[in-house]
Amino acid sequence: MAPSKLNPNGDASVSCSQPENGLIDLFNSEKAVQELLQQPPVQGIDDHLIEFSEALRTVAKALRRVSEGKASAQAEAAEWKRKYELERARNLQLERKGDGICTKLQSWWTQASPDNAMGIIKLILPCILCWEIWKEQNRRELSSGEHNGDCSAENLINQPMMCNEARKQSERCCGKHGIFSHEVLHNGEIDSDTEMVNNKFMRKASFKLSWWCKGEKSDQHKQDIVSFERGNITTAERSSKQISLKWESHPQTVLILTKPNSTSVRILCADMVRWLREQKKMEIFVEPRVKVELMTESPNFDFVQTWKDDKETLLLHTNVDLVVTLGGDGTVLWAASLFKGPVPPVVPFSLGSLGFMTPFHSEQYRECLDSILTGPFSITLRHRLQCHVIRDAAKSEYESEGPILVLNEVTIDRGISSFLTNLECYSDGSFVTCVQGDGLILSTTSGSTAYSLAAGGSMVHPQVPGILFTPICPHSLSFRPLILPEHVTLRVQVPFNSRGHAWASFDGKDRRQLAPGDALVVSMAPCPVPTACQVDSTSDFLRSIHDGLHWNLRKTQSFEGPRDL
Repeated sequence: MAPSKLNPNGDASVSCSQPENGLIDLFNSEKAVQELLQQPPVQGIDDHLIEFSEALRTVAKALRRVSEGKASAQAEAAEWKRKYELERARNLQLERKGDGICTKLQSWWTQASPDNAMGIIKLILPCILCWEIWKEQNRRELSSGEHNGDCSAENLINQPMMCNEARKQSERCCGKHGIFSHEVLHNGEIDSDTEMVNNKFMRKASFKLSWWCKGEKSDQHKQDIVSFERGNITTAERSSKQISLKWESHPQTVLILTKPNSTSVRILCADMVRWLREQKKMEIFVEPRVKVELMTESPNFDFVQTWKDDKETLLLHTNVDLVVTLGGDGTVLWAASLFKGPVPPVVPFSLGSLGFMTPFHSEQYRECLDSILTGPFSITLRHRLQCHVIRDAAKSEYESEGPILVLNEVTIDRGISSFLTNLECYSDGSFVTCVQGDGLILSTTSGSTAYSLAAGGSMVHPQVPGILFTPICPHSLSFRPLILPEHVTLRVQVPFNSRGHAWASFDGKDRRQLAPGDALVVSMAPCPVPTACQVDSTSDFLRSIHDGLHWNLRKTQSFEGPRDL
């Protein structure tokens, strides 16, 4: 018996097993399939899949940002906890030391005879008074740190005046932990009119300033805490003073770097090497290419030294006392790239087209080098940027390509792509802006007269510590360049929804591709490039923009014409 099935009315029926009915069912099935195939496909499936994938990418990026923020917060909390424990341990150690001094004073008092008791009292009582005041201040600082800075007004009133010696010692301590070796910020003087009866006076609230940076493993220098006991801040000395270099021992080794493919530079280099060897008795280092050229000219240059591989290049700063460059600004950039850490003083001679960093003229090289080798001479500390490329596949921020050091700028552009560059920019983890244009320039102040200037950035004195944030042809009427402080860490990331790749170049070379999800992290490098000045850093800078760019060159207004009555 054939299997039963439900008819359209819901009643059970028996399928017919006759041949003609079977052919009719088969014909109806094929017809239904043909009708199904002829129906138009469901619209919007591809669009929904694309939107769903973009939503997933956005969620993944948000989760990554949350994890990065959590890690940064944990690192910052650990750093503050470590500082607090160190400060507390130091205070406890000083308190134990003070208790030992008090014990010694008591033992000396018991051994003293009645004849000199009054003399001992006059000697010891001021010391004990100053010691108790100092110890009370430390206890108050410790308790304020444990109770989130809560203190009562009674602890600030009716305290005895500190003696002059204790005040001077306190000021010396404040100067020791300042920003520089000299005292930039120090306390003001105590006004005698504020003295009250019985040597009691009202003091201003004390406070502390600390210089810090985010990240437990940051390369930025962390400054010590500076205390201001009387609550006054003054700027007695500026940090922007001219810097002078004085030799404490005579330099023995010089490295000479030259611009390639120049006959005049090759002749000058040979003459300078001969003069430094014969007259100054110095050891000479040159590049391998230059040594081949010198040996081709004369076999008498066999005393010239060079290096063989990159490992020996990394040790150049341990063997070289002075660097001499013969070329333009590009030769100075090449000299800076050879030193990944500390850089010896650089004496740049101008043999190129523009000379923003080359103040010395080659015609008087003997007089210039005589003055430099004798010293002292002014220098300009040219700050560098250190860059790390972090790929999207990296497991942590410390799995990066770098560091890559630049003296002028790092550029992120769209390369050969016809689409706008889409770059997300962050400063110390905080969102800055999204760059939509041809690209972005992160420049040093030394590079402010290079690509950044051509893109509309400002010219900045090279000794001003800062990072220039200059967009390249932004598709916006309100995107103006910025100058950021030197302690920030910038992160430029290619978002996942970017239409194309970005390209990063470092001082115009070492070009690298940045795919969606990749990031470039930029901060100030710890080791600057010291370049010698002909006069001083400011005079050389102004002369360079006058001579190289003809800055503000205009005809003087005629004396004749209408005048104010």
